[in-house]
Amino acid sequence: MKFDFLNSTQLLQTASDEKLYKKLIIQLNKDLKLANLEEEYNSTISPEKLKRDLHELIFLLINDRFADYLNFLYIIDVSENEVKLLDGSDVVKLSENVTFLVLKREWQKVWFKNKYS
Repeated sequence: MKFDFLNSTQLLQTASDEKLYKKLIIQLNKDLKLANLEEEYNSTISPEKLKRDLHELIFLLINDRFADYLNFLYIIDVSENEVKLLDGSDVVKLSENVTFLVLKREWQKVWFKNKYS
């Protein structure tokens, strides 16, 4: 399985196609809790709404709670090198790209757990 998705929509569609979307949400909720963030997503949330809400959360964290943002990325284990490559001049675009990196890392965790357990 390759993890070279072009965007969040493609990633979430793959998760749905492989019947792992609910597990992706469970993993995301688990990591949000570990990062002491109160956000929690219902397992019935649509992929579009999940992407929108997570983007909004990350935008808020970058602007208002930067230490929580860094802790969240650390808990999820988002690649520091990938984050450093992002253009930070537009916070909306940055938060959209970070949303994709978060979903991609969570997908990797779910996919590997499913494949090897």
